[in-house]
Amino acid sequence: MAKSVPVHCPTCRREHSFTPPTFPCACGTPLTLPVLPDATPELLAHRTWSDSWVAVRCPSCDRQDQWPRPEFGCACGTVVRLPVQPVPGVADTDGDAAPALLRPDFRPLAIRTADDAVVAAERYLDWLGFTGVTRPGDAAEAGVDLRGVGLVSRIDPTTLPTSLRAVECLWLHGLVDSATGVFFSLAGYEREARSRADELRLPLFVMDLTGTPQPLNGPADQLVERGPA
Repeated sequence: MAKSVPVHCPTCRREHSFTPPTFPCACGTPLTLPVLPDATPELLAHRTWSDSWVAVRCPSCDRQDQWPRPEFGCACGTVVRLPVQPVPGVADTDGDAAPALLRPDFRPLAIRTADDAVVAAERYLDWLGFTGVTRPGDAAEAGVDLRGVGLVSRIDPTTLPTSLRAVECLWLHGLVDSATGVFFSLAGYEREARSRADELRLPLFVMDLTGTPQPLNGPADQLVERGPA
């Protein structure tokens, strides 16, 4: 029987026990997906056919096949995709293999105030590779909390999900300035806001009170993996 692994929901922070799925390999051996117990789950904002599969090698016959990526649904409504031990030398199934950037571990800042959230996002944007990240000189500028070279960013520290209007406003700022818009939210995003951000290729991140951002959609994943274009 497969050994269960702990899963921490990135939204409500509750811990759950998850039993990795087992599939029959062509050789007849039961193959349990090697879910990484210490890895951070990925918030699942949208699904595509290509990223719903993962390459896993059978330990008995050494055959490599594609299997469904394991997912877990929390009672709070959050759905996460669980990281699996990758096969050495095998790229992601979407064929868009770019080497991940080597960075030191991110050092978060605990969030107690709205200002802390902005500072935490500023640190994270620096860590991603953006340069010149600072607060706009014009305090009256609506819709932008941080600017950098080729960057505009908004941080929503409220307890309500970020609205569609806020996401579109940041995208427009980026469009006018020919800059990448990056959004951070503590309470997540409305469904329409998340869908629109995917259409606009706008990176969305969620932050918990430890000040550790987590990518919420594909553009955010790419930003973490590759850094600013």
